[in-house]
Amino acid sequence: MTRSELHARMRDSSGKGVARKLRAGGFIPAVLYGAHTTNVLLALEPRALMKAVDTEAGADTLLNLRVEGSADRSQQVVMLRELQIDPARRTPLHADLYEVRMDETITVSIPVRIVGKAAGVEEGGILDHSLRELEIECLPGSIPDDVEVDVSALAIGDLLHVSDLKLPEGVKVLEDPGTPVVAVTTPAAEEAPAVPAEGE
Repeated sequence: MTRSELHARMRDSSGKGVARKLRAGGFIPAVLYGAHTTNVLLALEPRALMKAVDTEAGADTLLNLRVEGSADRSQQVVMLRELQIDPARRTPLHADLYEVRMDETITVSIPVRIVGKAAGVEEGGILDHSLRELEIECLPGSIPDDVEVDVSALAIGDLLHVSDLKLPEGVKVLEDPGTPVVAVTTPAAEEAPAVPAEGE
């Protein structure tokens, strides 16, 4: 999985007044935390954050965080865990960042991407893509961008389950193996028009 760059700066205090001043200056408050990290108060640019996670992985994008003014945190890998959005303006208000250790497994969701055109669709069937994200567990450096599902051989009535997916070594699937991923179904029969009774 590719990584994005994100820059932040330290902040000394918290509270509504501090948050208002940050937002007035083009920043939002953020908190960095993790299993091996005490909470660190940060300020970052919301546009830069949204650009950094504008990938197929979305919130599960690995971020190379560079904190200005901190020699101990000049660079570390993090993920966006929570983002508070202003319901009226649809702008970011606050972000929670989680420190990632490259030697410890994490749980993320990756997109399920369909490739090919099912034979059953050519015959008039309908492709039903029911599982669009797959929850997995692996080391951060082993997170795949997505999982491809080749549907070319699927005929009408065929179905693929989670157990049929092929993922790289070291990636553990957390979904139920029997969960349907994609199927080719028979189109619903069109209702025949009513035949008027004789004399109508």
